[in-house]
Amino acid sequence: MLSRLMSASVRNLEREYLCTVRLLDDTEYTCTIQRDAKGQYLFDLICHHLNLLEKDYFGIRYVDPDKQRHWLEFTKSIAKQMKSQPPFTMCLRVKFYPPDPAALKEEITRYLVFLQIKRDLYHGRLLCKTSDAAMLAAYILQAEIGDYDPGKHPEGYSSKFQFFPKHSEKLERRIAEIHKTELIGQTPETAELKFLQKAQMLETYGVDPHPCKDVSGNPAFLAFTPFGFVVLQGNKRVHFLKWNEVTKLKFEGKTFHVYANQKEDKKIILTYFAPTPEACKHLWKCGVENQAFYKLEKSSQVRTVSSSNLFFKGSRFRYSGRVAKEVMEQSAKIKREPPEIHRAGMVPSRSCPSITHGPRLSSVPRTRRRAVHISIMEGLESLRDSAHSTPVRSVSHGDSFMPRSRSQMTDDRTAVISDDTYSPSHSVLPTPVAEHSLELSGSRQINGAPCSIEEEKESEAGTPSVGDVAEFGADSRATGPTQSTGGEAVLSEAEQVNKFVLSVLRLLLVTIGLLFVLLLLLIILTESDLDIAFLRDIRQTPEFEQFHYEYFCPLRRWFACKLRWVGGLLVNK
Repeated sequence: MLSRLMSASVRNLEREYLCTVRLLDDTEYTCTIQRDAKGQYLFDLICHHLNLLEKDYFGIRYVDPDKQRHWLEFTKSIAKQMKSQPPFTMCLRVKFYPPDPAALKEEITRYLVFLQIKRDLYHGRLLCKTSDAAMLAAYILQAEIGDYDPGKHPEGYSSKFQFFPKHSEKLERRIAEIHKTELIGQTPETAELKFLQKAQMLETYGVDPHPCKDVSGNPAFLAFTPFGFVVLQGNKRVHFLKWNEVTKLKFEGKTFHVYANQKEDKKIILTYFAPTPEACKHLWKCGVENQAFYKLEKSSQVRTVSSSNLFFKGSRFRYSGRVAKEVMEQSAKIKREPPEIHRAGMVPSRSCPSITHGPRLSSVPRTRRRAVHISIMEGLESLRDSAHSTPVRSVSHGDSFMPRSRSQMTDDRTAVISDDTYSPSHSVLPTPVAEHSLELSGSRQINGAPCSIEEEKESEAGTPSVGDVAEFGADSRATGPTQSTGGEAVLSEAEQVNKFVLSVLRLLLVTIGLLFVLLLLLIILTESDLDIAFLRDIRQTPEFEQFHYEYFCPLRRWFACKLRWVGGLLVNK
């Protein structure tokens, strides 16, 4: 009896997986899922844990063993999507940024979006002028530590927090000045709302950049925002296409195409090259989902999209959620008492056990996060004056924001933190991977500063390997063993050959299948009693009579005999 119970418990354990999801406040939610559980089940568990109803803006992201990031598909099995072995590690992130975050119905949703945008600001994904940067950081201070108190906040208190990848002492003083004088009396809710309203006006609001190269080999970042498709090069936005202008998104191998119609029926095609075929496919799927979410009026208008014009070739994908308009309409119907929220870093007036797991540092002390100051495109030259091969409307972004070093900062009135290139420090793979997958060297240094294992664990794992970043002309951290260039080239050639062979076999099988179906259809029509002129003429030909009596009738008798034999066996049993 005991052995049976033990074997049953072992079987149950084999059917269950441990899953850890890192939330936006850096706490972790751990649960056990069944082997056949779908992504929607895990997502619903997390939303229930957070008491979140406006959940369509969020998604679950994970990184595979090849350091490629993915969004968890809710209609598919979790175990089949994860290429790694359990336990699984994922994270909750904003997948579709609200076009107007201040218009969100519930405060809990605005708070989670606030945490995401604050993360974007810290990792260099959100660009802005120095004056806007100071204001955003001051709003964060007000939301997290409340009003300025000389007894609690000594001189230089703002320098204890890291709001940007790097910034100057003058900017720190400006942040403290705004916090002391302009934000007194604002509640956390008000400060967060002002922060969202300010961030929503920036050109890179909602940008989740994908590193690529253009046709000239210049590095670029591609992104999808609530308002359209964006290309960032150097320190400015060089291309912007509204969603109603984008007509088609395609990819083949590492090549990504964007088809668009602009004013006066001007048709254009943008072509970019991703580092790997998997990264290109992820880019394509993100584009398909964002276009469906922001462009369509109803989810019933969503159609399955193919990456190729041929139905037997390429990938097929369909967005499975609701669209932005439906989400807004559904949010307007929410009628409940506002859920309680616990904001760490200050004495809260309310608490929410569902999102409280212990103390949390909302803004990260600089001394403990040296490893985060990584720029994956430090060698990228600004293309402010360069001409582009595609005649697309370009938007000058001279006031864009990318933090400069302290020695470069001179005057807050004229200098912007954007004279460096756009280089989000963790935007390529901004999701955690399991700790056991990080092979770190204790003596390894980053940007001249030693990197400890503790610092590495604190930062968001998933930065590209050295070999991957070298392809884009930049240095980065190596989070796993890298392969040699020759090995990658051989692997790439082998993958291309395999894909070509599979395409040929697929075409051959489809052709044979169509011919077989047409032959069966012709035989059925000719052997039927349909009195149609062209069928009657076919039946009267000598060739058909010979085929009918010498081949078809014997074959029909053989099939009938076999069916009677099988039927007799079934009856006797």
